[in-house]
Amino acid sequence: MKASVRVYVSAGSNIDPRANLEAACAALKERYPDLELSPVYESPAEGFSGPPFLNLVVSFRTNEAPEEILEALAEREALVGRDRSGGKFASRTLDLDLLLYGDRVDEALKLPHPDIERYAFVLKPLADLAPHLRHPVSGATIAELWRSFAHPRQFSKVQSLCIQNADRDDS
Repeated sequence: MKASVRVYVSAGSNIDPRANLEAACAALKERYPDLELSPVYESPAEGFSGPPFLNLVVSFRTNEAPEEILEALAEREALVGRDRSGGKFASRTLDLDLLLYGDRVDEALKLPHPDIERYAFVLKPLADLAPHLRHPVSGATIAELWRSFAHPRQFSKVQSLCIQNADRDDS
């Protein structure tokens, strides 16, 4: 059996963000029981005018190949109506990106994901969740990357998501 790998995934939404992120995290927790969540941050839309986003990073261990994880993330996005025709900078029901798959470097799979070093709304939650983790290309810790981050940091921490009751039947 293949050894398990620690994986990090960014999650963001600005269309019914709390409900979409809670549902996504609940589904991920069902598939990956050891799911860990960063704090949740609110940030303005970047690159376009729109409602603010809620963003977080989740982590889990898995034996799945990165391609399987990417497929599962795309399926989850599709379940909440993710429209991929709007371009890179557009409102999202749900945006799930595989940031890191262990220390694997793979340009075709965008590993490590370039958004780690591009956007505060990806880097800060990752730094909260895994400050001592080393970036597989630069070798810097995620905390070091955050401390040296020079882009605007216009966002605020919000109340955490509640996924423990996501599968509760209230009828």
